[in-house]
Amino acid sequence: MNPSAAATPVRPWILSPVLWAGALLALLGTAQAAPIVVGQVAPLSGLKASDGRGYSAGMQMYFNHVNKAGGINGNTLVLARKDDTGRADQTLAATQQLLAEQRPLLLAGYMGASNLAALQKSGLLAKEKIALVGYRSSTFQPDSPLLYNVRAGLRDEIGKIAEHLATVGITKLGLLYEEGPDAATLVASAEEAVKKNGGSLMAKGSYEMDTLRMENANKLLQAAKPQAIILITSGAAASAFIEKYRLEGGTARLFASSDVDLEQLAKRLAEEHMQGISIAQVTPNPYRASSKLSKEFREVQAKSGDPEVPVSYAMMEGYIAAKVIAEAARRAGARPTRESLAAALDSIDSLDLGGYTVGYRPGQRGGSRFVELSIVSATGRIRQ
Repeated sequence: MNPSAAATPVRPWILSPVLWAGALLALLGTAQAAPIVVGQVAPLSGLKASDGRGYSAGMQMYFNHVNKAGGINGNTLVLARKDDTGRADQTLAATQQLLAEQRPLLLAGYMGASNLAALQKSGLLAKEKIALVGYRSSTFQPDSPLLYNVRAGLRDEIGKIAEHLATVGITKLGLLYEEGPDAATLVASAEEAVKKNGGSLMAKGSYEMDTLRMENANKLLQAAKPQAIILITSGAAASAFIEKYRLEGGTARLFASSDVDLEQLAKRLAEEHMQGISIAQVTPNPYRASSKLSKEFREVQAKSGDPEVPVSYAMMEGYIAAKVIAEAARRAGARPTRESLAAALDSIDSLDLGGYTVGYRPGQRGGSRFVELSIVSATGRIRQ
């Protein structure tokens, strides 16, 4: 053996300065967490602010929880928000601005029938190849390849209310709804659900879109004297109607869709007007640990929640949307794109979030069928 060769150390990891710099940058790139930006355009001020802020706070607190634990595949979840004040004419412009400035990989937490209609009509989701996960609307939304919800649909809610009323012998019903392009579909669906359960809609009152003008609807429903009224409205509209209806002597039982926020009712209505209102809920109860998901929600809220935003069903819904987004990000891998996140959402068939299951199929983007009825006490709390 050549002594000089034996004395020469073998250095397999010696690289040229250029190669070493490239390897170092590659290592840093894999170690550094990249943001997965989720964009939300919602009413963070105005009449519907309590819903928008609650939903946003629910998403943010789960993102905080995930990020503290190391993120998803090394990536952090970031929520970028813009306020449309609930106005449909601002939703599209704010979304375009958000897409240009923040370049989100997903959208989430949109609200309002006319707001969603404007977004759908624009074709922006398809153009940008971006999915929207989670929304609230007091009317029906057509199935769209890029529109994913995390809750039961309005038909499920109306059906649950009509079924319950039939079991207690209440068959003469009224309906309050917002005028708009899908109003005829909503009324037809309500009539079908009520008729299926042996009842009839004896009066149908409506109010102008994006207003709280309840004079005509109140007059019509007062005169008809139904046993119960189904309110398919926003929380602000429901509060305006209930206040006027009760003050003028209306005695029908009131059953509201899930878009009616309990916190908003409690702020506006007197105790005597709160008594006996029922609300269809499409998520587990956020106020008590009634399920594994509720227990987790309460624990995370205590650690990561915004103390300025009260706990609400809207917050729970935002939390659920964030969990679905996190699962899509996990399935999309270390370098997610808009396209891979949409494909990941399509792959979610039956995701158990803790007693609450979300899943998607072709032509079925509702996400869940969960609906339960809650009864509100005079002090503005859920009795059951």
